[in-house]
Amino acid sequence: MSTIVVGYVPKAEGQAALRRAAEEALLRQSRLVVVNSHRGGREYDRDDAARGEQDLEDIRDQLTEAGVDHEIRQLVRGMDPADDLIQVAHDVNADFIVIGLRRRSPVGKLILGSNAQRILLDSPCPVLAVKSAE
Repeated sequence: MSTIVVGYVPKAEGQAALRRAAEEALLRQSRLVVVNSHRGGREYDRDDAARGEQDLEDIRDQLTEAGVDHEIRQLVRGMDPADDLIQVAHDVNADFIVIGLRRRSPVGKLILGSNAQRILLDSPCPVLAVKSAE
């Protein structure tokens, strides 16, 4: 069975990526691995973790109801989200990765880096980049 990996964040671009990845998983009869990655640290407290768990539980219910074979991984291990997504794609021998994109200024890219760019360049498989409807 083929596998699709999707990077999920609880924002418009994450929702767009998840919707498209679920559509592709159903179309291709593939397994979907949802990856929600956080660096952790001081900015990520117990309340954030609880909200994240509830959000992922809602996603689990939606995917189950839609008939999508899936697995959800919430990773809080100090790595960049790009590193986590690339590693999971490698570990599960993914056919492709789905990521959501948002518009960023050139200064924003310079200061914060670009997870999307790293995933596009370093992925072990093809990457489908999806824009949010915003």
